[in-house]
Amino acid sequence: MSGSIFPTASGTSSSTSSAISQTGTSALGSLASNFTSFLSLLMTQLQHQDPSSPMDSSQFTSELVQFTSVQQQLDTNSNLTQLIQLSQASQIEQSASIVGKAVTVNSSQLSLQNGTAEINFNTATAQPVGIAVYNNAGAQVQTATLTSAAGANRWTWNGKAANGATMPDGAYTVTVNAIGANGAAAAVPFTVTGTATAVQNNSGTVEIQMGGLTLPFKALDSLGP
Repeated sequence: MSGSIFPTASGTSSSTSSAISQTGTSALGSLASNFTSFLSLLMTQLQHQDPSSPMDSSQFTSELVQFTSVQQQLDTNSNLTQLIQLSQASQIEQSASIVGKAVTVNSSQLSLQNGTAEINFNTATAQPVGIAVYNNAGAQVQTATLTSAAGANRWTWNGKAANGATMPDGAYTVTVNAIGANGAAAAVPFTVTGTATAVQNNSGTVEIQMGGLTLPFKALDSLGP
């Protein structure tokens, strides 16, 4: 009896890929079971090998190294997963302190909360600026034209539509454009200010909620008083 104790190289690859595709306890348990079977087969093969044609020790040594390497990788993945989970839990715990406080975020949507919403933007000089608010269906519900001041500017929406109707609280898309002398519009970057209402973990991503607006926590720009 000579050669690998596995039928083919592809069989070894398939077995290894299957073990790697699993995670946690089930993956390690499966690997342990396969390794036990491997050792049993190896011992049987060593006991019944042809003395005149002994099996190549480098072959099973290589397979032992493969098993060890996979086990170490699974252990590393398991430990990394635990570290990520602990980090996320810590981040959520620390972030929970901002709930109920004013926050400023980077977003293309504003959050109408209790009938009010606020955006912030900067312009290099005083100039005409056009602001438009759209609902979820993409329909424009309100517009405003104002002359900005050089530097920081703030615009507050009272939740009223152009026809005077009161719009429900929720997320609305907003655009801010500087209007040039020739009537051309140029987009102006802006941030949105509102009240943080919740912090949550959504499939590994920490999110912040501002009423009906949900954003990844990394969108947070600053905290209010």
